[in-house]
Amino acid sequence: MNGFFKVPVAKNEPVKSYAPGNPETLELKNKIQELRNQHRDIPMYINGVEIRTGNTHSIHPPHDIKHTLGEYHQGDASHVKQAIDAALAAKTEWANLSWENRASIFLKAAELIAGPYRAEINAATMLCQSKNPYQAEIDAACELIDFFRFNVQYMSEIYSEQPPENSPGVWNRLEYRPLEGFIFALTPFNFTSIAGNLPGTPALMGNTVVWKPAESQIYSAQVIMKVFKEAGLPDGVINLVYVSGPVAGDVIFKHPDFAGLHFTGSTGVFQHLWKEIGNNIANYRSYPRIVGETGGKDFVMVHKSADPQEVAVALARGAFEFQGQKCSAASRAYIPQSLWPEVKSRLCSMLDDMKMGPVEDLTNFINAVIDKKAFDKISGYIANAKRDGIEIVHGGNYSSEVGYFIEPTVLLAKDPKYTTMCEEIFGPVLTLYVYEDEKFEDTMKILDESSMYALTGSIFSKDRYAVEVATRMLSNSAGNFYINDKPTGAVVGQQPFGGARGSGTNDKAGAKVNLMRWVSMRTIKETFVSPTQYEYPFHKGNN
Repeated sequence: MNGFFKVPVAKNEPVKSYAPGNPETLELKNKIQELRNQHRDIPMYINGVEIRTGNTHSIHPPHDIKHTLGEYHQGDASHVKQAIDAALAAKTEWANLSWENRASIFLKAAELIAGPYRAEINAATMLCQSKNPYQAEIDAACELIDFFRFNVQYMSEIYSEQPPENSPGVWNRLEYRPLEGFIFALTPFNFTSIAGNLPGTPALMGNTVVWKPAESQIYSAQVIMKVFKEAGLPDGVINLVYVSGPVAGDVIFKHPDFAGLHFTGSTGVFQHLWKEIGNNIANYRSYPRIVGETGGKDFVMVHKSADPQEVAVALARGAFEFQGQKCSAASRAYIPQSLWPEVKSRLCSMLDDMKMGPVEDLTNFINAVIDKKAFDKISGYIANAKRDGIEIVHGGNYSSEVGYFIEPTVLLAKDPKYTTMCEEIFGPVLTLYVYEDEKFEDTMKILDESSMYALTGSIFSKDRYAVEVATRMLSNSAGNFYINDKPTGAVVGQQPFGGARGSGTNDKAGAKVNLMRWVSMRTIKETFVSPTQYEYPFHKGNN
């Protein structure tokens, strides 16, 4: 086939409301019940083959830990090796497939999620990750659809970027080759869309992938794999394995054909993996690409001119949607003294109104945190705050009797560098610091110095001079900066996502720059009439 193909113009998938009585609401509720009544046997997928080891581990909803959704089959080092072999065996044919056919597969995957798989991928995310319907919809359905559609558009734009100039008799070309070797995608529990995008983006650009999801996201990861297979992704292009991190790393980071890491997770793990890659750097065929989005200690900076109601809503949503388990969640806020009484009253009123419980009740705003490890960590921070005499403005209670439930908790710290103002908690805990109105700039200096992270943050102000000062002073404090909005909810194609400092490499998921990390350019210069004499003009007649 010959032609300069134009891909469909990418548009953001409309978010369904799941209001009472809507058709999508009934479909979702039925799918949730259907999945609860099933007992899924979840295999690994290596070279397109379902692999069952018999070493099974049960999957439970975080909000209903006595209920079993199914089991997954855990692998070992031999399965990691098989996945690498499958990826390398599939590499040449996949890399040589015309780009429009790769595009077609991912565009079809987007349509499958938008249509026949929408209820299933949302229900699976709700059940295994304890998300309410809106949080599941904007993640598992809409964002993943957007990643696939926009990435296809970005790919076509990248391939069309060619050298602007050609000398007489010369044709200059750029080709964008996939990396030499295989990619390792290591994905988190909190966003199903990230779990699909991290292996999907390198694959779209012609790479083959070994994918290890977080244990607590395996249930919905299988749905993504079903979508990939139905969309026509060839065997061996993306290989899904369930192994421990150390087991995977011991095989992958010692392999000479390791070509890149696409990671979302904790800063500590990412730094450890970077060290492992560095220790093995002499063994690799090429220098691996390392792309990571890690932690955050995301802030809301409030100026005295801000509207208290707007601030309260931003804090309530930004800190407590999905139980604060977003790397972008608002976890610290700086409130001017003059606004604090009204912000406190309005925020506490909203939190009192929020219902907490299982996802099967679609009216619940707050659900459970992901697992016992997270529950123990988060509740430990709250217990320590109580021990340290920190004022509990709201919440502070927790229980793991039925599920891993922690109340939306607001702490008031007198010290702007108290532990919960600096360390990532990754749960429904928001710490506030009340500052004297005239110390706006001094407080921003403290904000900038208080955390190793620089992922998201926001400024609330009706004073445009204050907005400009904050935007300038906090330029390195957040890779995604919001003006008069909560610091969460980045949309593909509108707000490319990522941060620097301890928050990652800032390679911006949802942007063209991320796709560029998974290709290696080759410059081709073709001369139509080659020279036949070695001399240049300056050699002649200058004796």
